[in-house]
Amino acid sequence: MAASDTDHTSVRVDSWVWAVRLFKTRSAAAAACRSGHVRVNGTTAKPAQPVKIGDDVRIRTGGTERIVAVARLIAKRVGAAVAVECFIDNTPPPPPRELLAAIPRRDRGAGRPTKRERREMDRLRDR
Repeated sequence: MAASDTDHTSVRVDSWVWAVRLFKTRSAAAAACRSGHVRVNGTTAKPAQPVKIGDDVRIRTGGTERIVAVARLIAKRVGAAVAVECFIDNTPPPPPRELLAAIPRRDRGAGRPTKRERREMDRLRDR
C-alpha cells in the first residue's frame, strides 16, 4: 500500500465503511448514512462526515448493530485481510441460540382478532 493512502488525517465516513468492507457498495454506505443507520461517536453521520483514528462507528444493518473503532484510515477499497487491520470490532457477541429459542412467538393469525371475530365476541357478551 502506498504511503499516500495512509497520510490522511480524516476520511469521509461513507468511503471508510465501504473501504473496510462493512458495505458492499459506496452508494449503499451513503444511503445508510442518509437514513440514519450510521453513527459516529454517538451522533448520526451524514455521508461526508469525516472520521479520524479512534472514532467509534456504529452501523445498523439487518436488525443487528456493528460497533467498530477506527484503527487506520483508508479511502480506497482493499482486500479483506487488510480491511480487518483497519478497524477494531467491538460488537458484542450474539445471544446464544437457546436464549433466542426461549423467546415466545405467536402463531400466524393468533394475534389481534379480526372484525368478524370481534363481532362474534360482542354477540357472546351481550347474551
